[in-house]
Amino acid sequence: MRNRALHLSTLLAVLVALFVTVFPARADFESALALFAADSFSDTDKAVAEIAASGHPRAQAVIEALADRRLMFDPVTKAVFIKDKDDKFLSPASGEVAANVPASLETVRVNNRVRRAIQAALGSLTLLAADPQKRLAAAAAVFRSREAAALEALDEALRKETSPDVKVALAQARAAVVFLKTDAADAERIAAVGALVARGDQDALALLRSLPREAPPALHEASVDAVAAIERNLAVWEMGQNVVYGLSLGSVLLLAAIGLAITFGVMGVINMAHGEMVMIGAYVTFVVQEWIRINNPGLFDWSLAIAIPLAFLVAGAVGVAIERGIIRFLYGRPLETLLATWGLSLILQQTVRTIFGPTNREVGAPGWMAGSFEIGQLSITYNRLYIFIFSMLVFAMLLFVLRFTRFGLEMRAVTQNRPMAASMGIRTSRVDALTFGLGSGIAGMAGVALAQIDNVSPNLGQGYIIDSFLVVVFGGVGNLFGTLVGAMTLGLANKFLEPWAGAVLGKIVLLVLIILFIQKRPRGLFALKGRAVEA
Repeated sequence: MRNRALHLSTLLAVLVALFVTVFPARADFESALALFAADSFSDTDKAVAEIAASGHPRAQAVIEALADRRLMFDPVTKAVFIKDKDDKFLSPASGEVAANVPASLETVRVNNRVRRAIQAALGSLTLLAADPQKRLAAAAAVFRSREAAALEALDEALRKETSPDVKVALAQARAAVVFLKTDAADAERIAAVGALVARGDQDALALLRSLPREAPPALHEASVDAVAAIERNLAVWEMGQNVVYGLSLGSVLLLAAIGLAITFGVMGVINMAHGEMVMIGAYVTFVVQEWIRINNPGLFDWSLAIAIPLAFLVAGAVGVAIERGIIRFLYGRPLETLLATWGLSLILQQTVRTIFGPTNREVGAPGWMAGSFEIGQLSITYNRLYIFIFSMLVFAMLLFVLRFTRFGLEMRAVTQNRPMAASMGIRTSRVDALTFGLGSGIAGMAGVALAQIDNVSPNLGQGYIIDSFLVVVFGGVGNLFGTLVGAMTLGLANKFLEPWAGAVLGKIVLLVLIILFIQKRPRGLFALKGRAVEA
């Protein structure tokens, strides 16, 4: 009997413990849900905090539904429902499809204060997630919200964290919370300033500047010093970012100008239709992607690899046809050549408008070109990086053709002394046609790249033709290394002048500087040498 009484008392104690621990938590969750039906921002804010602290397995789903404006309530019965993506209404506590859903449901309203509470709550709920990326995103959410309620969860996550990157993000989020926590010790808040300086981005700078005036003097002094340090650091990173943007623009200019440098240097032809060769390459990309979307969507990530040789062949064939049909009759008459190719550019633009329409066409980016990565405070997009690499590969390929092939030798001979090359048996007319085709083909490949960063429209080439001529004249007519240096120089100059003078005035200043430079060096940075040129 004694043993039976002992067992009964033990069982009773366990049941009492379960009742105390489980049912109050459930009651807290249910009572917090009821607050959403009050249609009050303060009650909603309180409900978010209570649901996050309840430990209920459906807590995250409820808060996510509130963030996505999918949390509904009935003004009459005060019942709360979650609307899923299929427009079904679920019970917040069980996640099952609800029965007898009222027709007069309203969305739970949120304001900026509630949004901050949502960010903090979601951060607290996912700080201990198994996926490191989710923990990193949670730390970022807590840093933005800076809710003091997340401090306990941050401390627990920091104790358990093993990933160095996530641990740094958690420490920075904790510093953001502590920095604005008025009841924290001054020493702890000053230590948080050091963590924010280590972060060193615009978010940390804005946080440090938001310190209230009534904060302790020592904390104010530490914040002022931290702001100055971050501003100096950001100025250096901004210069680096301008260099990245300048090299990116320079690679685009190089692709657009390198074909023009060949035709202008070898043939002396001012080809105002060169931009339309770029446009043709962009539309070839569009046609290839449309065919792949319709016939074999699985090949989409290979669309650019397929479009590049096709754009080279199509634009090159158009270039040969232009040289054979128009340019060959106008050699030695630069003004007529300029007018003829300008008229041809208008014809090509109108032809494309007739076939494809005047509106912009969509060219998608393959999966491997999407997104970006960061180095410190530098942000580099993958599409710009790949365009830079592609432009360097095209440049290297062209150098190989000019230096190590018979066609390249003949092209250089015609460039330096056309009459002598003709007397040595080189068919200069054939070299002219192939050179024009090569320059046009490279412009077509440039169009494939530009389709990833610019609108594909009949006017695509017009935005690059003037800059291409500037690059060629500044670098040295017909000199590939001069074109490379000229493109990168103009790209960097553009990006450093724009913040100071604006986009339009920056272009004007750059044009004036190039005119002054040409007055001193009419042949550009790297002038070609040869008897014909010297004469």
